[in-house]
Amino acid sequence: MSEKTQSTSRLPSRLLMAAMTLPMLAACSTTMRLEPYKQTDAILQAGDGVVVLARRHHATHEAEQDFVDCISDELERDDIMVHDSTDFEDMLYPWFEPSTAPLNITDMSELLYRPSVANRVEDTNVRFLSWLDGSTDRVASGGSITCAAGIGGAGCMGLAWWEDDARYDIAVWDIERLDESGTIHADARGRSVMPALVIPFPFIARPQAKACRGLTDQLETFLTTPSGYGAGPEEIG
Repeated sequence: MSEKTQSTSRLPSRLLMAAMTLPMLAACSTTMRLEPYKQTDAILQAGDGVVVLARRHHATHEAEQDFVDCISDELERDDIMVHDSTDFEDMLYPWFEPSTAPLNITDMSELLYRPSVANRVEDTNVRFLSWLDGSTDRVASGGSITCAAGIGGAGCMGLAWWEDDARYDIAVWDIERLDESGTIHADARGRSVMPALVIPFPFIARPQAKACRGLTDQLETFLTTPSGYGAGPEEIG
């Protein structure tokens, strides 16, 4: 068979794949809703730092450590002084273990009445403590892909899809003023699709990554903007 004939014979399959792929690309998307709320005018001053900690008092709905690290790393890239969360918890052991960590600013105030704790916190230069709560969960899925092998070869046919929802909240505490500065809520939902025509072609949405970037941007603004911030929810397509 000539090269031209082979190219012509492959044309229908290529057109079919293109016809399947374009709608899949349109279906693979992530949307996000951000709701910031700030109730003070406090901001980071020279020498002030922030630490991002995961709430761990409910084991079934616990923010992932890699998500905590993602926000911390992104803040550092934006020239915010960030204290490592693990080092902070180790330095203040056992006061930030799941069973003893303060659940509200009143608990934090009582904890800082202990001179040994207050001195350790002061040594970290942490001004704002950011509590991260939430998780990324699979909320829906459907479709199917069937694969088979025979004398002529192997291949897969079908379509599968799934949706992941990344819902996170950050509560910001001002350790210097001993008050709750505000909250930031993020809800990022993404739909991934995997069509299969001989071989699977996954189109993966990454709502957790989008939530990380969105929360980081909001938290940076929160920590550096004294007023006029957090007017209402923001939709990001």
